[in-house]
Order: sequence, then C-alpha cells, then structure tokens
Amino acid sequence: MSAVIKVQNIWKQYRLGQVGTGTIADDITRWLANVRGKEDPFINLGDTNEQNKTGNSRYVWALNNINFEVKQGEIIGIIGKNGAGKSTLLKLLSKITSPTKGEITITGRLASLLEVGTGFHPDLTGRENTFLNGAILGMTKKEVKTKFDEIVAFSGIERYIDSPVKRYSSGMYVRLAFAVAAHLEPEILIIDEVLAVGDAEFQKKCLGKLQDVANEGRTVIFVSHNLAAIKTLCSRCIVLTNGHISYEGDVDISVVNYLKADGFGGLKEYKVFDGQSSISIPECDLLSVGVKAKEKHFGDPIRMDEEVELVIKYKKKIRNCTLDVTIQVKDSSGNYLFVCSSARSTIESNMGRIGVYEYTLEIDSNFFNPDTFYINLLVVKDKKTTCLRQEDVIFFHILDKERVLGEWMGKSAAPLFLNFPWRADSKN
Repeated sequence: MSAVIKVQNIWKQYRLGQVGTGTIADDITRWLANVRGKEDPFINLGDTNEQNKTGNSRYVWALNNINFEVKQGEIIGIIGKNGAGKSTLLKLLSKITSPTKGEITITGRLASLLEVGTGFHPDLTGRENTFLNGAILGMTKKEVKTKFDEIVAFSGIERYIDSPVKRYSSGMYVRLAFAVAAHLEPEILIIDEVLAVGDAEFQKKCLGKLQDVANEGRTVIFVSHNLAAIKTLCSRCIVLTNGHISYEGDVDISVVNYLKADGFGGLKEYKVFDGQSSISIPECDLLSVGVKAKEKHFGDPIRMDEEVELVIKYKKKIRNCTLDVTIQVKDSSGNYLFVCSSARSTIESNMGRIGVYEYTLEIDSNFFNPDTFYINLLVVKDKKTTCLRQEDVIFFHILDKERVLGEWMGKSAAPLFLNFPWRADSKN
C-alpha cells in the first residue's frame, strides 16, 4: 500500500528557560536570518535530550533526524521512556507545532487525541463539543449528525451529554474525546497515552475499535506504555530513545529494545566471560551465563507462555571436590523470588573430574509474569562453601503473551504466575 505519512529528516529544537534567545542581539540576528530566508544561526547548537545528564547548551534537540513512513491501514506503535520525544513527534504530525528542520507529508484527513479533552471547550456541552470537533476535522454538520448517536452510545455518557464538559471527570472526558475521534472517520488517527485514563471496560472497547478502524483501511499511530496493547494491536513499532529512532520493526524486538534502553546499564541476557571480563577463581573459570526461551537464541524475546532456560557454563580446574551452581532470582524491585541449586538435583557429581560443564535449568512456561528479573550466581564447593558470588550477573525480560482483543491487558500485581491445582467440591 502507499505511504500516507512520510517523515523525512525531522529535527525539533527547544530553548531551555524563557522564550527568545536570551539577548536582544541574538533575537535580532535570528530575525534577520528569517527575513533573508536563511537558516537559523542557532540551529546547530544544542545538546541531545537526555534528562539524566547536565548539558552546557541552552538548546536541546527534542527530536534528532527522524525518518519513517506509515502505510495506509497500518497500526504502528511508538514507544519510549518519558522524555524520549514521543509527544513532540505527535505534535508535529498533528501540526500543533512545526519542525525546526525537515519535512512531513500527510495524505488524508487526520484526527489526533493527544491528551484528555484535546480540542474541547470546557464551557460547551458534550453535544456541542462533538459538533465542534467534527467541524475541526472538516466534517459537515450532517455527517456529524449521522454518527452522533453511535458516538454517544460508545462513550457511555448519554446521561451527561448536555452538561458542560468542565463538569466531567477525567474518565468521562476521555470517553467522549476518543469516541468522537474514532467515529468521525478520519483517514489517519493519532492516539497518545490517553487510554490509560479509562477503566478496564472502556480500554477493551477502545482497543477493539482501533482494530476495527485499521480493518476499514484507515491508519492508526498509537503511543502507549501498555506493552500488551502495543503487542496485540500493532504490526510494527518504533522505539524512540533521547529524541532519535533506536529501533524500527518487529513489535517483540521493539519491546525488548525499549526495556533494555530504560536504565539497565551494561546488564545483558547473555554474557561470555573472556579477556578482561573473565571471572576466574582457583576452583573454576566462569565461561558464560545466559537466559533464553527454549529452542530460541540468546537475545530473542521471551514471552510468558514460553519455557525458559538458564544456561551456565564453567571450566572446573581442580579434582577431589564438587562444584555446584546456585541461582537467586530477583524481581525488578530487588525482592528475592526463589533460589535453586544444582546440588539438590539428581545430576551426577563432578567430584573427581576436571573440564568444561554446562548446566541448564529449565523453568516451565507461564511461571513468570511480565517483568524484569535479575540473577545472582553462586558457585558452591562441596555443598557448603561459596567460592564465587556474582550479584546481578545477568537480567532478562519476560514479555506478555499475545492476547485476544477484549481480554484484560493490565499489568499483574505479582512477578510470578503460579498455576497451582484447584479443586471444586459441590456441597449441595
């Protein structure tokens, strides 16, 4: 299909502090450049937009050389941590603000829902705001009227449709705003994190409606921190990191890249210890540690409905002792979840032998809930002495499984999903 959105070499710069360049001389210099049709003389100044770093420039690049295309009928997700540039990009696409450099080409009528009540006038009623939004989108009064009953029914606020929207709760606001944006048939629909305001029932309705919109050949750009919704709805995903695209493509891989970029430093799902990073003790050399889904490769996404394998390889250098490995698994808050040791297994003792050993711990599917987990690794000599301990040696992410539209997509309250047996006895 043809591309309905083309984003080419987009840069967006903001000045920190007050409006203007800071001095009259700089303001005059910028104005003269604009009158003469020349580039802003301050455009090449500026730091990358990293919130946890201190820069020296008064200018910040909120977006840094963004390029992508969106085809007709595609649902594309945009994810990234707070401050990555998601909202700035959507404001550029919605023509709320203009890029500092670059070009955006949009083919078709576009509707955007960037925050609760976007485009609503607080003193007008829900009915009046529906017709006002329709006019903003280029719809005639007759076109809005034919859709009005359907919009109100979807929003579920029939009783309050003739009350001023300033009296609405945030949930009522977003219900009506989404219903208007989704039902007035724009060719392109842009939605920011506003669905987080709605309750579970309304989230399900919204996600189903977005799927219907895409099936009708319309295009959706969806920004959310709800990774289950992103995975269920989107066919492609863009990861924004500090104002630039760090990954574009497969949704599962996008989610993994987003989580990796969200503050986990040098930790990895798989580590090989050699050269300067080697870990060596008199008893053994640690060779590698990794976590992966069964029958997949290290680094591939791991879903909660896949079996998990923890693989530890080491070289035993001395005889006349046993070496066992113990792992301690922690959740994203650092709470210990469980401990597991090869000493308690039925594997054969390595008492009298030296050489390379590879231990694989198999963990059932649907054991972990979606979360980030950390591994402490211990090597234990003769089942009593810890001769090696590595804190947070690796970490891994568990992604949510694919869900059918209509299922609850919220985050579980616990890190583990334990499937203990249930029994039901009739007492009649």
